[in-house]
Amino acid sequence: MRKLIYAINLTLDGCFEHTAVGPPDAEVFQDYIDLVRGAGAFVYGRKTYELMVPYWPDVVKDESASEKEVEYAEAFCAVSQMVVVSHSLDKADGNNAQIIHTNLKEEILKLKQQEGNYMLTGGIDLPSQLIQLGLVDEYLFLIYPTFGGKGKRLFEHASLTERLRLKLVDTKVFESGSVLLRYVKS
Repeated sequence: MRKLIYAINLTLDGCFEHTAVGPPDAEVFQDYIDLVRGAGAFVYGRKTYELMVPYWPDVVKDESASEKEVEYAEAFCAVSQMVVVSHSLDKADGNNAQIIHTNLKEEILKLKQQEGNYMLTGGIDLPSQLIQLGLVDEYLFLIYPTFGGKGKRLFEHASLTERLRLKLVDTKVFESGSVLLRYVKS
């Protein structure tokens, strides 16, 4: 069965907005490039999808983009399946794009049964739902050595029906002081 991996960047005080986290350094960027290269699918909510597409596909053609940005964009565009969970979108652009309007749990379970590499999800709203449904298999929290001070915080409005226990299976410390924590359900 394919794994569903939730990956998110955070500050030490739990802020996840890009303005609080800031851009990744080259070492962190490379780690994310490698993660995306191994993915078989993205599972995004409408908001995250609209941030990522067309942004990354456009970076591939942007002559002013850095080498790492282009490398990430190429890895992003090479992922073979794009799944968007939305009640308002009728179509999605991208490789093998599909939209899920209803039966979230059932549809994600079907995707997990398909052949292929792991699936990646990001953002907050959809992953909160996926976590509440017990569908996320692995968690990647990249903690930046900064305090956001203000802004949205991870899962501040999510509610679980029962306590979720995770097991730390890997850590990676970057030269910048960022730390990647990898957890699985225990």
